[in-house]
Amino acid sequence: MHYVTGGRGTPVVLIHGWPQTWFGWWPVMPALAERHTVYAVDLPGLGDSAGSPTGYDKATLARYVHALIADRLGLRDARVVGHDFGAAVAFEYAAQFPAETARLGYLDLPLPGPAIDAATYRSLSWHIAFHSQRKVPEAVVGDNVREYLALFYPQVSFGGTAFGGTSDRSPFTDAEIDEYARTYRRPEVLSGGFELYRALDKDVRDTVAAAPTNVPTLLMSAQGQLDSIRATAAPRMTNIVRAVDVPNAGHWLVEENPKFVATELLNFLNE
Repeated sequence: MHYVTGGRGTPVVLIHGWPQTWFGWWPVMPALAERHTVYAVDLPGLGDSAGSPTGYDKATLARYVHALIADRLGLRDARVVGHDFGAAVAFEYAAQFPAETARLGYLDLPLPGPAIDAATYRSLSWHIAFHSQRKVPEAVVGDNVREYLALFYPQVSFGGTAFGGTSDRSPFTDAEIDEYARTYRRPEVLSGGFELYRALDKDVRDTVAAAPTNVPTLLMSAQGQLDSIRATAAPRMTNIVRAVDVPNAGHWLVEENPKFVATELLNFLNE
């Protein structure tokens, strides 16, 4: 597994979602690194991590992250923060290893589980249903990975069509899109990203079977989405100490309002 680390202090593990890599945390990493040792990971099979995991369900991915953080690096008091599908991985980390998880940051993902089954989850957005299909998204996207990502990012940004708007403004620079396309244009990485969606049925079963975690938790959501995120998370996260909408931000919380996100994370992590 590939990871990027910096800073000094109590450990913070940052877990990305789709279609991003560790680089999605870059806007807030310097601020976090002033008080913490930050570890931003590339999930197995994604980014610059080598090989393929045994599964892309979030419980399995959490065990890979734990093997790196706890077993390889010897960190038994991690503050684990995830965004998008990385948030589900972070939840599974806390659920499976509560004694080794000091704090849980859960950013902008309806949690697959008792509050929302896989079929309903796939109906939330066209891209969830599309990415869940076998072989189809790989065939459609093909060699046009950068173009696909550049079209996708604005849709779930603040004012994008997923939030009822019409904006096609992207919060990502051309250089940032280039960096994500660099890894996702590798066929095995592109397929691995879609496998995150294809694992939804197992994700629901795993979350239903998981014991609720009492790890202190911070919820953050796109503006106006907090109630829907909390409704899916609360049945399995019983110690939500703070829940906040990120103002003027769609799904890309870190890119769209990095100062607010960094401040909220620091306040939570330092309590």
